[in-house]
Amino acid sequence: MAKVLVVTSGKGGVGKTTSTAAIGAALAQSGQKVVVVDFDVGLRNLDLVLGAERRVVFDLINVVQGVAKLSQALIRDKRLENLWLLPASQTRDKDALTDEGVGRVIDELRQSFDWVICDSPAGIERGATLAMRYADEAVIVTNPEVSSVRDSDRIIGMLDSKTVKAEKGERVTKHILITRFDAARAARGEMLAIEDVLEILATPLLGIIPESQDVLRASNVGCPVVLNGPSTSAARAYMDATKRLLGETVTMKVPAERKGLMKLLLRRRAA
Repeated sequence: MAKVLVVTSGKGGVGKTTSTAAIGAALAQSGQKVVVVDFDVGLRNLDLVLGAERRVVFDLINVVQGVAKLSQALIRDKRLENLWLLPASQTRDKDALTDEGVGRVIDELRQSFDWVICDSPAGIERGATLAMRYADEAVIVTNPEVSSVRDSDRIIGMLDSKTVKAEKGERVTKHILITRFDAARAARGEMLAIEDVLEILATPLLGIIPESQDVLRASNVGCPVVLNGPSTSAARAYMDATKRLLGETVTMKVPAERKGLMKLLLRRRAA
């Protein structure tokens, strides 16, 4: 029976889709059978990041509404035989998704895969709540900036209240993934320090992905960074995060910091 993992955030543009692709590919490389599901109805970017945009015929809404079978909509990755994509629709509205229909699709996917990874749209609207609804675990992606962390805190509250697990009195296992981190900028007080983020969110840290042009280049060529640039610092960080997700003990390499934005602000207020 698969684990259902939602990759989510409160703020857009933090790297949810690139993280979904990277973690999905890393899990597949480790021998896990993985399907990534795009819940960002109306935008649909996961197929682009995976280089599968020309192969989309049917999508998640077609399956939810019974227009197509799940087997017709699933797209197998060209590079990894254990990785599959269930794309979103570009032409429909999120209201076309129903709780019952999504639950049925997730149940069917659980029977065939080891991991079902749901790429959530940003925010707290219907698409996001349905993406997290059936999750067993969650990766909350955040940038080290105040607005992103604040919005992530709201998402943690939703995971604790609006999921099937929450309704049963259980907890979704939550992890923080900090993306676009720059130790030099944190040292100058231009972004939050890692310890600031963890103090605010009070959730275990899964990994720290450094600011890197390699991630952007990989997305532009339609290939997850763990495949396009496996030796890069970003790829290694995603691989380590994935190992932790699988329960392995991997030392966390926290970049050296001297200040961080919160310490700088507190110092100014004290002065």
